[in-house]
Amino acid sequence: MSSYPPSGPPQTTTLRQRLADLRGPAVPPRPLDARALAALAANPGCGRRALLDGAGVDKTALASALGTPAAFGQSQFAIVRGNSFEAKVKGDGGTELLRLVYERLGAGSEPPGGTARVPDLTAAGPDGRAGRTALALREATAAARAEGAWTFLDHPMLVLEVAGTPAYLEPDAIVVHPDGRWTVVEIKSFPMIDGSADAAKVGAAARQAAVYVLALEKTAARLEGAAVGHLALLVCPKDFSNLPTAAVLDVRKQRAVTRRQLDRLTRVEELAAGLPEGLSFDPARSAEELAEAVAAVSASYAPDCLAACELAFHCRQRAREADAVTVLGRSVRGELGMLATVGAALAAADGIRGPAAGEAADPTAEALHRAARLRAEALETAAAHPYQRPEAPECPC
Repeated sequence: MSSYPPSGPPQTTTLRQRLADLRGPAVPPRPLDARALAALAANPGCGRRALLDGAGVDKTALASALGTPAAFGQSQFAIVRGNSFEAKVKGDGGTELLRLVYERLGAGSEPPGGTARVPDLTAAGPDGRAGRTALALREATAAARAEGAWTFLDHPMLVLEVAGTPAYLEPDAIVVHPDGRWTVVEIKSFPMIDGSADAAKVGAAARQAAVYVLALEKTAARLEGAAVGHLALLVCPKDFSNLPTAAVLDVRKQRAVTRRQLDRLTRVEELAAGLPEGLSFDPARSAEELAEAVAAVSASYAPDCLAACELAFHCRQRAREADAVTVLGRSVRGELGMLATVGAALAAADGIRGPAAGEAADPTAEALHRAARLRAEALETAAAHPYQRPEAPECPC
């Protein structure tokens, strides 16, 4: 088996030890998945999440220890149903899955028939599995060029560097076409009714697929002749049955956004270097110690975090205590400019906060004050001239 080192320089022993100290002496690192990476890319300015995810901290356990647990994850019934549906789609050597890929994305290729290759991807540890996946992709690309063969990779392992640390990702499947293209396949248990599914869930699946495509492109860059398709395949139950159907996802936009946001992330070693010695996020510590440790890392809270981050309720509570305008959303925060608190915004609207001597007037404060004045005038006019509903005309009949 050929070696498959993570993209980018390896972590030094000092950094590994530092990240282990941040997690706690007996706490194993929690691996990143595509869902977490998509959420991280959606809020690249949050150093708190970048550090905790890069260090492998279990944010669910940390939130519970802080007293602000978040109810994330699927029910046991949904997990069992999802596993059952995935097994059905991948059964018989991926025959049904390859049929869907051929119908939606197999233009110009021969149908898979019963000749598809299904390589064994088992290996020891994530590094071993990533190396085995890279070797299987290389062999599948060569077989496609030589024989025009289809290849189905079940739960391969990919590597993507995030904030200077390698993240191991496991897509549901990757299919290698006879022309050498690589396609990411996402299998979800939510239904596709009359050819369409819930837009929010499809969007989340597209963002996850984009993360897999980014990682797959890193692998393809080291293999001559390999090509990663920008079209991913989403497989879901059809209507209210357990029969699979599929839709094509164009992930070019999500891939570009995710790549740009991940590039903006501060490297983990830079975030860890600014922390005091002895700081730890070990859930075994007291809530007071953990709150102090979390507060030592800058955060960028927004209401969107409530649907994506386990620490969102803790960050929201702290933002409310600080009277921060971030609790109102990113769009409001951007429009308020230098007004960082709700109190300052209200004072500007009331005309209390004016420019100091020799200081230029704040256009945001002036706009707020004008808007508040116009609103008050409108309310006074409405009170002086209450709206009266006109009487209905008599029926001519």
